[in-house]
Amino acid sequence: MDAVLRERYGTWAWGWSWCYRDGGPIGSWVSGPNSVTTPDETAERIVAALLEWREWLERTAQRFAELAPPPDASPEDRSWHLERACVRLVTHALDSGADNAWRGQASIVLGWFLTSTGMDRAEAELAVKRAIGGRFESWVYPERTLIESVGEDLAVGLTGHTPYQDHRERAALEDLHDRH
Repeated sequence: MDAVLRERYGTWAWGWSWCYRDGGPIGSWVSGPNSVTTPDETAERIVAALLEWREWLERTAQRFAELAPPPDASPEDRSWHLERACVRLVTHALDSGADNAWRGQASIVLGWFLTSTGMDRAEAELAVKRAIGGRFESWVYPERTLIESVGEDLAVGLTGHTPYQDHRERAALEDLHDRH
């Protein structure tokens, strides 16, 4: 089924069945045995899951665009943007409805974000792995301080600079990012 959908709609359809039970954002499709019934009902579930997946991808891409450091950012500003992006994207994964495997979604989304800023995929995956370092656990909603620590570690690991901590100068940007 996956290959047929990817062939018909393109590579974006890759995660159409990534259900919340497996750490994904999809609630319309659980698994083959639980979601396959009659041909018409199954087709309706597949369409619903594809639409849900596409909407989640578009919201995620919008977040990437909003959170990306400006191309001309100083190392300190880039560090701040990366730290805040990490915090918000981990929260995005937590808020997706994913169950125990939300941490996998968080890692994937962070890697996608970094590649969207021009980083090589392997380098992005390694940076995320180093920043998280096994600190997220299944079935455990992390404390805000842990999420912020991971964000800071990611930012420092990529820029060599500690994110600027006084966010008053960036209050408007903070408010924009917090609305989502």
